[in-house]
Formats: sequence, structure tokens, C-alpha cells
Amino acid sequence: MLLAVREVSKRFGGLQVLHKVSLEVARGEIVGLIGPNGAGKTTLFNLISGFLRPDEGEIRFDGRPIQGLPPHAICKAGIARTFQIVQTFGPMSVHEAVTVAALNRTRSVLAAQRRAFDILNRFGLEHKAFQPCNTLTPAEQKRLELVRAFATEPRLILMDECMAGLTETEASAMMATVREIKTEGIALIVVEHVMRVVMSLCEKIYAINFGKIIAHGTPQEVSDDREVIRAYLGDGEMQEC
Repeated sequence: MLLAVREVSKRFGGLQVLHKVSLEVARGEIVGLIGPNGAGKTTLFNLISGFLRPDEGEIRFDGRPIQGLPPHAICKAGIARTFQIVQTFGPMSVHEAVTVAALNRTRSVLAAQRRAFDILNRFGLEHKAFQPCNTLTPAEQKRLELVRAFATEPRLILMDECMAGLTETEASAMMATVREIKTEGIALIVVEHVMRVVMSLCEKIYAINFGKIIAHGTPQEVSDDREVIRAYLGDGEMQEC
């Protein structure tokens, strides 16, 4: 198992944000993590990527415990992430931003620059290489976030709502990018509210509500689960989300 989260809990003051959460991700697998706003999804990402330390429980990556390691060490170990609110590098060019990410695996700036150009060509951003990051459209910025994560040469990418606010055409292009990344044997955990995306991309799904995993299984199994439906809608069909 590539990633194993075992009964992880996190509290902020008197608020229990996560309570004994467990999940597993295999190598090369796309796993969905769904739940209402405030359910604890981003907090879980922050624990896995080292931005927060769990109060209890264990997070193992490739068999080794990583809870408590700083973000740069976890990135070096092979976990990259995107952010719900896009983290651009402002006036830095698109090529420079990807070069910085590529330096995660090499000390050679020239090698990182070459890899950045290769990646931009592969993912259709080569024509934006010398534009400032903050001049890209929202859809392009989201793709750049994912491309930057890929440039660190990860084995696991945490995707935090990369489809939010995209048109259907833009979301389809992003899904194609995710599938291209998967061809490299990279696993992904996808946090997403657009159920069409989750159902199409993911091999299994975990549903979280009030900091607890309430269901997990295939996309169809989770979408049919009555507790999941109540958490999202109160009643009705999950596919309406």
C-alpha cells in the first residue's frame, strides 16, 4: 500500500475536526474524497502533506511513518499537492514556476529548466511559458498547479478541488490531464464536489462528514449509500450534486 492513514484525529481547541479517520491508497490508484464543506477534507490533506501534525494516529507512506515531518521533507518523499485556493507565483513566469518545482529532484538549474519545458509541452502550456503566472485564466492557473505538482516527480498527488469553477469543457481538459498523470503510475487523491468528475475518474471513494469516514467503496456503492446521500442532500440522488 502506498499511503495508509490509520485512525488519525485532529482537534482545534474545542473543535474535533477529524476523528479516527482511516484510508488507503494503492500505487497508481485514483481515490476520491468527498463530503460537504467543512467535513475535514482539506484538514486531512494538510496532515498528509505536513502542514499540520495529527493529535493521534499514524500516516505511513511507502511503509514509513511521515506524520510530523515538514512539508518539504514529505514532498521529497514523493507527495505533492495542489491547493483549493490557487497558489500562483505572481509575476514569476510559468516556466520559472515549473522549474522551481522540478528542482525538487535535481540541483541542476539547467536540468530543471529543460524538464520544465518538456512538462509544459506535454500538458499544453508551452505557449504560456514566458507569461507571468498571475496573467493566466483561472482554468490555466488550476492546470499549472497540477503541472507544478507533477514536476516534483511525486508518487502521490493530493488534488484539492481542481475542477471548482471550471466550465464543462475546462473540466474535461483537466480530467484528461489527470488521466495522463496516472499513466506514469502516480496515485492521486481527488477532493471534488462535482460528482460527474468523481464518478468518472475514481476507482474508489471515501466519504467524510463531521470529521468521520461514513462510507467507502466503488463510486457506485458510495453514491448509493443512504448516509452519504443524507450528508449531501438530505434526500434524493447523489448524481444530482
